[in-house]
Amino acid sequence: MTQAEIKLCSLLLQEHFGEIVEKIGVHLIRTGSQPLRVIAHDTGTSLDQVKKALCVLIQHNLVIHRVHKRGVVEYEAQCSRVLRMLRYPRYIYTAKTLYSDTGELLVEELLLNGKMTMSAVVKKVADRLTETMEDGKNMDYAEVSNTFVRLADTHFVQRCPVVPATENSDPGPPPPAPTLVISEKDMYLVPKLSLIGKGKRRRSSDEDATGEPKAKRPKHTSDNKEPIPDDGIYWQANLDRFHQHFRDQAIVSAVANRMDQTSSEIVRTMLRMSEITTSSSAPFTQPLSSNEIFRSLPVGYNISKQVLDQYLTLLADDPLEFVGKSGDSGGGMYVINLHKALGCLSTASLESVVQERFGSRCARIFRLVLQKKHLEQKQVEDFAMIPAKEAKDMLYKMLSENFISLQEIPKTPDHAPSRTFYLYTVNIPSAARMLLHRCYKSVANLIERRQFETKENKRLLEKSQRVEAIIASMQATGAEEAQLQEIEEMITAPERQQLETLKRNVNKLDACEIQVDETIFLLESYIESTLKRQ
Repeated sequence: MTQAEIKLCSLLLQEHFGEIVEKIGVHLIRTGSQPLRVIAHDTGTSLDQVKKALCVLIQHNLVIHRVHKRGVVEYEAQCSRVLRMLRYPRYIYTAKTLYSDTGELLVEELLLNGKMTMSAVVKKVADRLTETMEDGKNMDYAEVSNTFVRLADTHFVQRCPVVPATENSDPGPPPPAPTLVISEKDMYLVPKLSLIGKGKRRRSSDEDATGEPKAKRPKHTSDNKEPIPDDGIYWQANLDRFHQHFRDQAIVSAVANRMDQTSSEIVRTMLRMSEITTSSSAPFTQPLSSNEIFRSLPVGYNISKQVLDQYLTLLADDPLEFVGKSGDSGGGMYVINLHKALGCLSTASLESVVQERFGSRCARIFRLVLQKKHLEQKQVEDFAMIPAKEAKDMLYKMLSENFISLQEIPKTPDHAPSRTFYLYTVNIPSAARMLLHRCYKSVANLIERRQFETKENKRLLEKSQRVEAIIASMQATGAEEAQLQEIEEMITAPERQQLETLKRNVNKLDACEIQVDETIFLLESYIESTLKRQ
């Protein structure tokens, strides 16, 4: 765990949950697994506050608990899961793209609340969608429920592990902490619920739906509450499935840039067919026959079987090796080499950074060393057609920044410099880790800059919000245009210009965060894939 990652985790926890949760979370990230009383003692926080902070972190899957062999419950932070919070806007946007506004709100609610029952999230989303509709229109629970089922069918949401029934029925003393389990077949099984009703609009805080003031409302006892039909069945967003979708989109985009739209559509079809059958960590997709791919092409995509076979042969023969041929049955069996694809995308990111940081001539040398694997300094000068002094300067510059590495091959055991070959090479996993570390630092700097910009203009932002609230309430009561104009003039022209500049700067910083996170995702996926192959 590097300092850059710890700092980024600290900023994300503070932004989402506040100071106390951030303090407990960062302490666990730094120290590893700790029991409750040790956490309270080391952080100087009251036991009650530590318990509440741990509840929040466990609810959002940021901390796990396990029973130590001595019978003490220890809590451990999941740093990689904390860093995923940076990607929340991307998960929500993906759900909107695939399943419209309903899917977007369902995923948003699950991410914001950590875990929720299906009935609770469906009702909440239906209410939120009803708020945005015209008066007299309501969102049906059944419609939201159908979108939730589609999300579960495509594995974008999954059930949370539960306490097994055998543990509840055990007559002995209960364990210090429950063991949560879930079988693979139940993970995406949606309970049969008959959710009948429509979304409700929020009333003013003083009156209920009947127009009766709050004070006159009868208090409902807990006995009158209806039992929740899916009580105990909690759902969460399946982030691995979203990552699989992001990876697939990146591969399709890379094929489209290298070849053409038809090639990318064939690769998209192959990836779509492998979505559920191939695990997110597999290095290859399941083999698919040419006939299966032809039958699964989108409706209206008019290419003949012969043309498809030509495209598949072209993809299989491409030097990048995104698509490989694994057999000849069924018109030819084809797989997508996911590990190779991630390697190519990470290498492209490295090349791009070298180009932007050191210029086109350094990028030429970097690509040359990548292509030839090992080169001496004289060979680099000759192949790149760059003067010796400049080539030496560029190589040392990239060497000092860890983009390329130097390998010594001695002719004799004494490692004498005169009898040793010095070969330049690119260690892609090592360079990817270095770039990933820099990306974490960049995102932390962007978040700090955004917070600084907002803090500097806090008074102006509060004034703007007050004015907007007054205008909204006056519009609701049917105020005249002149009155609204008068309220708007409370913000002067220089203040308005300052607000515009702030808005533009914050939007730029937000866009930068998302763009850097795309690079982080590619590098993380490649490093994870490399570790699994070792």
